[in-house]
Amino acid sequence: MLQLLNLLAFLAVIGYAVYLFVNLVYTRYLFIKLGKKSEFEPNLKERISTVASNALGHKKLFKDKKSGLMHLVLFYTFFIIQIGLIELIIKGFIKGYEFPFGEAHKYFSLLQEWATFLMLLAVLYGFYRRYGEKLKRLQWRRDGKAAFVYFALSTLTLSILFTLGFEAIMVGHEPNLIYAPFSGIIALLFSGIGTTAGTILFYVFWWIHMLTVFSFLVFVPQSKQFHELFAMVNIFFKKQGPVGKLRKIDFEDESAEEFGVGKIEDFTQAQLIDLYACAECGRCTNMCPASVTGKTLSPMELIVKMRNHLTEKGATVTSRTPWMPSFVFGSSALSPSLDSTEHETAAAVEFPSLIGDVITEEELWACTTCRNCEDQCPVGNEHVDKIIDLRRFLVMTEGNIPQEATRYFQNIERQSNPWGINRKERIKWREDREDITVKTVKEAEEFEYLLWVGSMGSFDKRSQKIVQSFSKIMNIAGIDFAILGNDERNSGDTARRMGNEFLFQQLCEENIANFQKYGVKKIVTIDPHAYNTFKHEYPEFGLEAEVYHHTELIWKWIQEGRIKPTKEVSEAIAYHDSCYIGRYNDIYDIPRQILKSIPGVKVLEMERNKSDSMCCGAGGGRMWIEETQGKRINVERTEQALRLSPTTIGSNCPYCLTMLSDGTKAKEVEDQVKTMDIVEIVEKSLAV
Repeated sequence: MLQLLNLLAFLAVIGYAVYLFVNLVYTRYLFIKLGKKSEFEPNLKERISTVASNALGHKKLFKDKKSGLMHLVLFYTFFIIQIGLIELIIKGFIKGYEFPFGEAHKYFSLLQEWATFLMLLAVLYGFYRRYGEKLKRLQWRRDGKAAFVYFALSTLTLSILFTLGFEAIMVGHEPNLIYAPFSGIIALLFSGIGTTAGTILFYVFWWIHMLTVFSFLVFVPQSKQFHELFAMVNIFFKKQGPVGKLRKIDFEDESAEEFGVGKIEDFTQAQLIDLYACAECGRCTNMCPASVTGKTLSPMELIVKMRNHLTEKGATVTSRTPWMPSFVFGSSALSPSLDSTEHETAAAVEFPSLIGDVITEEELWACTTCRNCEDQCPVGNEHVDKIIDLRRFLVMTEGNIPQEATRYFQNIERQSNPWGINRKERIKWREDREDITVKTVKEAEEFEYLLWVGSMGSFDKRSQKIVQSFSKIMNIAGIDFAILGNDERNSGDTARRMGNEFLFQQLCEENIANFQKYGVKKIVTIDPHAYNTFKHEYPEFGLEAEVYHHTELIWKWIQEGRIKPTKEVSEAIAYHDSCYIGRYNDIYDIPRQILKSIPGVKVLEMERNKSDSMCCGAGGGRMWIEETQGKRINVERTEQALRLSPTTIGSNCPYCLTMLSDGTKAKEVEDQVKTMDIVEIVEKSLAV
């Protein structure tokens, strides 16, 4: 009779838990379906490879080695324990049951015991990281749900060992300290209680374990633990192709009344999956240059706020509750608009505005588009494209633009440069050095490379020296090249990242027309932003050309012997990785190889280098918008470089060089510490 009651109680618990779980998961699936359909490229090989390296191999998690190891243990021991869970469930109905593995069962038992113990250690270490070590990125939200996770997982592991320990007493087995070392210790400690007490305690801990398992099953979909289900899904459906590539807007679509994203359902379904995949680990915010310098923006909080908004709005639109069972989570888990006893229709509810109420404009304009957040995210979330989509709505639908951005757009439209300088002066930079030969496409009979000078190289006095040095090196290497001269337009990259997609497409079409007019097959530029947009975004609009950053060609020519750095350059160089060459294009080694090939140069690595390198603060249009919150990003980055006591801060980007130069001036060390582009350092080493 007791066994029958035990079975009925178990079926009731598992049935109710599975019912709740399926409902909760399906509800959030419906919320995601509110978004626009996503384009899906079925590149299964690449997608499976990405899942294997990031989800199964924990590639991103190991950026923090301690945390990576902890999660690796949790991840794999969880799956091992689930196999044992099946056997443990059957043990509750068949006394002393074991899988029919024969002699091999003792090794299965050993694996289960150690997996359970290691999982317990990992949970305890996670608890210490949050509450003992007080890891900064985990302190933003220390709520009851986080504590419950540690409590539940600790209870889950301990209840397994106690259940197995009391089972040994119940069936009269001697404690086995070799193949069941941890439950064996428990059995040994309680060996004198007798079989009756052992049986009672077996079922007590068996039920504790079952209730913990199924309570956690229900808890997962309505907490940050949902990433356990959605992480692999998110990584698998992550958009393919170049990282950071933005969606093209079809301005010929006459049915479009708005551009950009003004409502949560305007995001694509793939973008909405990101929201439920977030683990709230804080890695993104911990590395965000805006966040660490005191700006409003927190990439993690941005995702969390949008997730909560989607859940709130989705609940009303679909008429489904996102919180179950209500007597546990209650209305306190809901937003005020869903706290009514009488359900309101979606039409009757006035939802908070996505931009303004949920996400502030200050947050959106604080982003430098550096992708530090995305590079750190272990579940493959993409923050930058969402921010740009929201900026697009502000700029192109509402016309709500910061004053500095308005001036930038006007100058680009009128003179095709950010300062509004007469476009006819774009070619004057070549007049300042008599030792270089630079022809325009109209003057050159033929050329191999088109040198894209860019607005910085054309009009900014400091950046002109970079393009002059590169021109000199091209002359020495015997490279046939030409420039567009006054026919050159702005690349449009910054306009696009600031949300003005229309202006970007206009510039893009004009530039491609010029490239085609002059038969351009190869493009080289000193500007990483132009490099990235030409290489990865212009092809969607018709560009067919090879695109190079100047450091790529310099290293190629050094290897070919076209240029030979022989003169000693006695400099200790703190090297700064540009975001658009580094995280966007994975070019880290080439600039360092160039510097190491120069006699006398000592390369110093900042604490944040390569993929972890901190943005200079210029990206995403931030160079043209004054910083009014917190510490200036360029000053923070300059201070990181100065800690190495360099004689020079080296870069590969005119925007970075400008920001770092301003940083040395702000720190009043410009006379002691130079700021130079790599190409300028190379030129100093050439015997000419």
